[in-house]
Amino acid sequence: MSGLLSVFFHLLFLFKLVAPVTFRHHRYDDLVRTLYKVHNECPYITRVYSIGRSVKGRHLYVLEFSDNPGFHEPLEPEVKYVGNMHGNEVLGRELLLQLSEFLCEEFRNRNQRIVRLVEDTRIHIMPSMNPDGYEVAAAQGLNISRDLVGRNNANGVDLNRNFPDLNTYIYYNEKYGGPNHHLPLPDNWKSQVEPETRAVIQWIRSFNFVLSANLHGGAVVANYPYDKSLEHRVRGFRRTANTPTPDDKLFQKLAKVYSYAHGWMHQGWNCGDYFPDGITNGASWYSLSRGMQDFNYLYTNCFEITLELSCDKFPRQEELQREWLGNREALIQFLEQVHQGIKGMVVDENCNNLAEAVISVSGINHDVTSGDHGDYFRLLLPGTYTVTATAPGFNPQTASVTVGPGEPKLVNFQLKRSVPQAAPTRRVPNPGHGGRVLPKKMQPRAARKKEMEAPCMPSPSPHQGPAARGRWPR
Repeated sequence: MSGLLSVFFHLLFLFKLVAPVTFRHHRYDDLVRTLYKVHNECPYITRVYSIGRSVKGRHLYVLEFSDNPGFHEPLEPEVKYVGNMHGNEVLGRELLLQLSEFLCEEFRNRNQRIVRLVEDTRIHIMPSMNPDGYEVAAAQGLNISRDLVGRNNANGVDLNRNFPDLNTYIYYNEKYGGPNHHLPLPDNWKSQVEPETRAVIQWIRSFNFVLSANLHGGAVVANYPYDKSLEHRVRGFRRTANTPTPDDKLFQKLAKVYSYAHGWMHQGWNCGDYFPDGITNGASWYSLSRGMQDFNYLYTNCFEITLELSCDKFPRQEELQREWLGNREALIQFLEQVHQGIKGMVVDENCNNLAEAVISVSGINHDVTSGDHGDYFRLLLPGTYTVTATAPGFNPQTASVTVGPGEPKLVNFQLKRSVPQAAPTRRVPNPGHGGRVLPKKMQPRAARKKEMEAPCMPSPSPHQGPAARGRWPR
């Protein structure tokens, strides 16, 4: 008998160690506590920061995951998730909190897939862009329809219709000629947007984001740009208005990665709608003006898609665990998609990093630019491309590169000055890490193969593609 009791108490102790996470809705104070709890549990790979405040003064918090939090490492891409843009669409908010806890826990457990992801990627997670709207929606009784209550911010504005309209300019430029990226904002843009929108715009100006997803509810589909149609269309008409970007095939692939890694999105039939492969071009579904998805693509280097994740915008608490299990693998796989295409450094003859150099790919009418550290990232599908780097005051340089299905191809550019008296692009000295001692990596990295032609360029972080990694059973 004593032996049985010993086994019983041992099993009880083990059960407490592996007790499942409690799936529940988080009000604002609970959300803040959860973010700081994750940070306290994983202090060396996380950072909590605020990008601004809502109308009611609530912080718009972001949780960062990185092996060097607070700093951009050259050739390490930045990716973001944004949830709860519509206050009453809450599943994304809860999934991002679960994802934060999961990344921390799996990193501590030495899950090699998660260790590689955190070491090779700088991940920014914003669980709620509209905390004021959420509090309004959460305060409603379960018997009251929450389809619209809390959707907007405290000023009654739909934040996904509140970004500067750059689609009109790009459609004009595509027809008559003009810039195809980083379109300028109106001089008075700050007075035309809400505090939450302004904070997000300033945020994406401050970080060189490469990939992003915006989490919504009310349908189950992965939606990709453009959202705004070239022609006016009312939702519900059979007439379609597909409005593709120059990166349409790439966006379709990104959307399919999420859809097919999701538990049921790829099946197509959800919430009374049918979307082949579980994906849709935004404008072919219904036209949306001044949305965040298109704004990211037209104003920054960031490729963003919109994830509609649940038929019920405010699902019952009992449904949260099922939704997490259905989305977990997809959330991880989408983050891994930032490691594809090409990346590299742009420097001058003296090894000074060249910021804002333009990277053009022949046949794709959408350019990207190098960041403050001189590094650039260009998502591309497998294939052979002609890539050109240009900067004011320097001779352009062109390279032919073949991109495979795995890790990104390293393509560096060292530009030679053309006209000494011309104003060069902004140069940033390469400071390394300013002499400070960095904390050791939690996981030693593999030896790197030297691919650089220029001795002043740093080596990239190794990255294994998703095909080399295992999946968790759903």
